[in-house]
Amino acid sequence: MYAVTALSLALTTAAPAAAGPGTCPRPGGQTMTVGYGGREYPVTVYVPAGDRPATRRPIVLNLHGSQSTGGDQLHYSDMAAAADAGGYLVVAPTAAIPAGDGFSWNVPGVGSPPPGARDDVGFLDRVITTAVRALCGDPARVYGTGYSGGGRMLSAYACRRADRLAAIAPVAGLRAGRPDPQDSTRPDPASCEPSRPVPVITFHGLQDATNPYAGGGSPYWGYPVPLAQQRWARLNGCRGAATESAVSPHVTRTAYRHCRTGAEVTLYTIADGGHTWPGTPIDNGNGTVTHEISANALMWQFFQHHRL
Repeated sequence: MYAVTALSLALTTAAPAAAGPGTCPRPGGQTMTVGYGGREYPVTVYVPAGDRPATRRPIVLNLHGSQSTGGDQLHYSDMAAAADAGGYLVVAPTAAIPAGDGFSWNVPGVGSPPPGARDDVGFLDRVITTAVRALCGDPARVYGTGYSGGGRMLSAYACRRADRLAAIAPVAGLRAGRPDPQDSTRPDPASCEPSRPVPVITFHGLQDATNPYAGGGSPYWGYPVPLAQQRWARLNGCRGAATESAVSPHVTRTAYRHCRTGAEVTLYTIADGGHTWPGTPIDNGNGTVTHEISANALMWQFFQHHRL
């Protein structure tokens, strides 16, 4: 269990101050308050163990799945231990549309949000800006991951805010725009037009019954995961066919390389994997969790090659 302290943060438009050992927060689980739209929202953050650095730390934005919270996601993804090893900050905000025992994201262009629903693209803008200022974060090394609905929200955010994210790693939720209204088996190209190439690493189980690998499922899902990967490869200007290689008995890696600005697009397919987070010790009841790979380890290895 993480100790939780409150950080009272006033957001200003001034440039971030130089980071220093005396100005950065202490290690551990904490709550950061983010003001947006006239309200204040608590955001779960984790500051890695060790001495407070003299330089700014990278940030990993970690978005929860539907009917969940940021605190639940930090626990489910088991990312605190990975952050300690990698020396990065974890920022896990909570969505605002009530759903089940938690909340769901207002993913742009998908479904009909309730009246007055928070603009989550704008909210995530504010979360990142606040984290950079309050946590001694590095604005050039802001990365994103997310599970299920959080992966869909992250994908949509990357389509619209490619200038804020150095790379993304959706888990069980990669999208490349909403399903085309005329043909839901394909992405709508007009709904994802990033301003720059975005490096992508993603993980998905073939046995995922919630967001099916082969497409179908709920109206918000539609097209297959490999088609989402192919679309990002085109957006990133990748040349040549994808290369496929076996990583372990049940895991295959498909990678598009030779992309503009080195923005490769890599998919890990887990043959026996369910709607789960590879490597987590937690069974969420949504199928097999592979321990042949660790999503946390692989995404951090990937992230370290990219910056804005």
